[in-house]
Amino acid sequence: MSSGSVRLTSAELRGVLDILLAIAESAFGSNEFARRGVDCLPRLVSSELTTLSVCNFETGHRSVVSDQAGAISQRELEAFDQYFFEHPLGREHARNPCAITKRIGDLLPESEFKRTPLYNDYYRRIRIDHVMAVPIHVDRRFLVSFVFNRGKRDFSERDRECLEVIRPHLGNFYRLSVAANRPCDAPASPETSARSAALTLPLTPREHDVLHWLAAGKTDRDIGAILDISPRTVHKHLQRLYEKLGVESRTAAVVRALAVRH
Repeated sequence: MSSGSVRLTSAELRGVLDILLAIAESAFGSNEFARRGVDCLPRLVSSELTTLSVCNFETGHRSVVSDQAGAISQRELEAFDQYFFEHPLGREHARNPCAITKRIGDLLPESEFKRTPLYNDYYRRIRIDHVMAVPIHVDRRFLVSFVFNRGKRDFSERDRECLEVIRPHLGNFYRLSVAANRPCDAPASPETSARSAALTLPLTPREHDVLHWLAAGKTDRDIGAILDISPRTVHKHLQRLYEKLGVESRTAAVVRALAVRH
């Protein structure tokens, strides 16, 4: 499961799985996914300020969900946007489908970073010296990352590896979390992606329908009512879906469908 130079212990891997399961419980609501992520991930890697950051490279604007209400003022948010295109992690991860977890220290020395206007006008004001970003969604317009921030103590290679292990799964859950009534400038909704993915899988038309509504977060009873079949029949379709997809749970079935799509 570990892919870097640091070999994670069994206890660390169990911690990764525990956090992943805690976040997966909210995978079908974008607001809840963001909130659960910024609340749960610091249990895996300690962080003085944790955010879900959405960078729009067409507008040069970043929006954030933070684990600390009011930790970043409107003035500070505007200061960040002023240097939006100069952020070392933003430049590294933007439009890069192979983006991986990085620290600012991986890209330039701390002394050099502290001489930048970005540091002095933004990070110094919020008392942050060290930053690590976990990119979970990248396309031509958007970069979505969980961002970990500390004041004095930098993030270790072990910290980076723990987050890199979980990163691909967070990306799948993020895509699942995007609501059906998303704004027109957001990434594609999970049920639309799952519907497209289902067309490439060896499923019956009814199984396609069940997977579509499963990705929309519907219960067995909901799906039965929509398709005019009993919840027991829905359950049977799900069991056949699981067998065909090689999975054992509802979330894993949708993640598998998205993996085929992407």
